Amino acid sequence: MPALQEKVVSILEKKIRLIKSGEEALYLVGPIRLPIRLDGETVTFQWYCWLRCQEVTEDVERIIEKLSSVNLAEMQQSSVLAYGDFRNGEDALIRMHSICHTGDIFGSQRCDCGFQLEQSLKMIAEHGTGALFYLANHEGRGIGLFSKAMAYVLQENGYDTVDANLNLGFVDDARNYGDAIEVLRTLRSKPVRLITNNPKKLEALKKAGMHVSARTPLWGSASEFNEKYLQTKINRSGHLSESGCPND
Repeated sequence: MPALQEKVVSILEKKIRLIKSGEEALYLVGPIRLPIRLDGETVTFQWYCWLRCQEVTEDVERIIEKLSSVNLAEMQQSSVLAYGDFRNGEDALIRMHSICHTGDIFGSQRCDCGFQLEQSLKMIAEHGTGALFYLANHEGRGIGLFSKAMAYVLQENGYDTVDANLNLGFVDDARNYGDAIEVLRTLRSKPVRLITNNPKKLEALKKAGMHVSARTPLWGSASEFNEKYLQTKINRSGHLSESGCPND
């Protein structure tokens, strides 16, 4: 092995963790310092990214060699931003945040996703310990970006978010939290407080055996552009109405 590669391997092997998942593996890389601007101030989180693979190996050199022959840019990988002493801190706040290309990146007001992303990070930093899991294969509640665009076309013609997905042949919510929960279990064994309005997320964690001490609601950013979207979350997708929700 060339000397440079030996150095690369020695650096990376300290930061890559194998999580066995059935007959496959989740490879977790991190923590990596990630300074983020929140309300004009820089807050430093610890960033991790994970990748599911069929091959199970603890040989870091083998992992590096395999990745160079795979076009990961065409695949989606999820990650997590941890803050404070996430492993040992008491009553950590966590958010399972589904990627929203239009809301998180472009600031679209058709939904409340961009607001929830930023607000969750602020809540975690203010609380002192927690983590935001950014789930990259959850676009459009699991139908993908292209299908989400078609669903938007239907929504512009009178369909709500649920009927748009159903008429494209999908279920209302196809998201799976299995990999994120395995990563969470690797990073922390103590109870967590879940930031969500969605009881399905709460149920997924509890079903997996995670101790969820409480649920923290997150409503906001209501406008003329997303009022129907927010109402549909409550009336048809089962999201829990709280003070500050447009239903109040």
